[in-house]
Amino acid sequence: MKLAIILETKEHEKAWNAFRFGVAALKKKHEVKFFLMGEAVEIESIQDKQYDVPAEMKKLEDLGGELLACGTCLKSRHLEEQTSCPISTMVDCVEMVEWADQTITF
Repeated sequence: MKLAIILETKEHEKAWNAFRFGVAALKKKHEVKFFLMGEAVEIESIQDKQYDVPAEMKKLEDLGGELLACGTCLKSRHLEEQTSCPISTMVDCVEMVEWADQTITF
């Protein structure tokens, strides 16, 4: 199955769970594309011992998941130079949803 995951929060536990879901799906041999939107583009800087979001992001990428970030959201926060995610557009998000069999939002 092709899964599109849209994350719109930087709340530590929710972001951590979204990535854990993506990692679990990849381990079950599903294809996963992940789009960071709004305040979620700030999650690379989360520092939380209990909810290690950057570690889960790395697992997702290591397992072959695709990670995209909203360019407008990054630019409005002056983060476009600090992100490791490919800077993307709403068109990329729409194309991800069109590609997917299921879309999940967190």
